[in-house]
Amino acid sequence: MTHVITQPCRGPRCAACLAVCPVDCIGPTPAEPAWSRAAMLYIDPELCIDCGLCVSECPAKAIFPEYRLPSRWRMFMLINAMFFCLTKNRR
Repeated sequence: MTHVITQPCRGPRCAACLAVCPVDCIGPTPAEPAWSRAAMLYIDPELCIDCGLCVSECPAKAIFPEYRLPSRWRMFMLINAMFFCLTKNRR
């Protein structure tokens, strides 16, 4: 199981989730080139350990456990995974 970041995320403007993630599965990070142009942040489903610490830290309330993801944001499971699939070689 994983957590998913959805459309209400405001990216670098509200990245409190980065500081609490124990496995660094949220990106992009400030050290990455994509940070400056990121519209939102993403969770790597391969690294997420489903701890849920990011949920309460998100000021936009944009993070959900996969099993509680509202149907209108189901596509964000794929969007989060694709971000990391496309950037794995650039990190």
